Amino acid sequence: MTPRTYRRGRLAARVGATLALAAAVALAPVAAAMPRDADTDAPSLDFLPWKSRAERDAHRDGYKVTVPVPPPARGVRLPKVAGAEGRPLVVIDAGHGGNDPGAVNPRAALREKDVTLKIAKAIRDALVEGGRARVALTRDDDRYIPLRERFGIARRLRADLFISVHCDSVGAGLPTGATAYTLSDVASDKEAALLAARENKSDVIAGVRLGRDADVTSILIDLTQRETMNASAGFARLLGREAKPLMPVKTNFHRTASLMVLKAPDMPSVLFETGYISTPADAAFLDSKAGREKIAETVRRAVEVYFARRLAVR
Repeated sequence: MTPRTYRRGRLAARVGATLALAAAVALAPVAAAMPRDADTDAPSLDFLPWKSRAERDAHRDGYKVTVPVPPPARGVRLPKVAGAEGRPLVVIDAGHGGNDPGAVNPRAALREKDVTLKIAKAIRDALVEGGRARVALTRDDDRYIPLRERFGIARRLRADLFISVHCDSVGAGLPTGATAYTLSDVASDKEAALLAARENKSDVIAGVRLGRDADVTSILIDLTQRETMNASAGFARLLGREAKPLMPVKTNFHRTASLMVLKAPDMPSVLFETGYISTPADAAFLDSKAGREKIAETVRRAVEVYFARRLAVR
């Protein structure tokens, strides 16, 4: 045995002994409270749910302790919806939160999770004041929400539009300007199939129950998602048009990417990168009340034009 193997073996034995001692200490009160066997003074096995006496006798050298496992936590509670009834619903998602700070600008003492929450609230207020849409926030405080839950909240609310608010960041250079991302065509198929399986091939498309034919289901979901992607791209273009006179934007404003938060197949979704938190000029704009109001005005204008166009088509 080499010295390294010997030391490793001693360490494993020491860890094992420590764990055994901790388990014995933790279970001591439980064992003391158990019924005792009259002959051996060992913990009685009669209280355990044995299928037969023979099974009980086969375990007389020991006992089992069962600990009830709590039921799984329920999904994220649905947020309140603000605005006049009958208006289309927009869900605003403030990116990151809780133990996920997102991008950080240490010099300006800015964290993306804080900036996006302030912007999301400004957008909500602008939309409600405009009176043309109802609004809900996926989060209105500093907490973490998994990516699937974010668009899951919007789907459960039957939202007409989903906007996820973020801030860009780079390690070097001084880029500036906002961008908007929609789901890429290549990334959509696998997620659509997974969603169909989770939803048991039903209620994926505006309440229409899908049949058991896998090929028909795949075609229907694909058609729905392509329509959704076209609507998402249309809103992204409107967002870029309305942003130009109000805030810094990149030349190639609309981009596509395989982003989890955009993968709901039946709800137009856009990820709005409102600027670079790592660039001093953009960071100052994002952290100012005036900057947030311009971002909110940009979204309000784009949302109102988007729904007006859709209403006209109907």
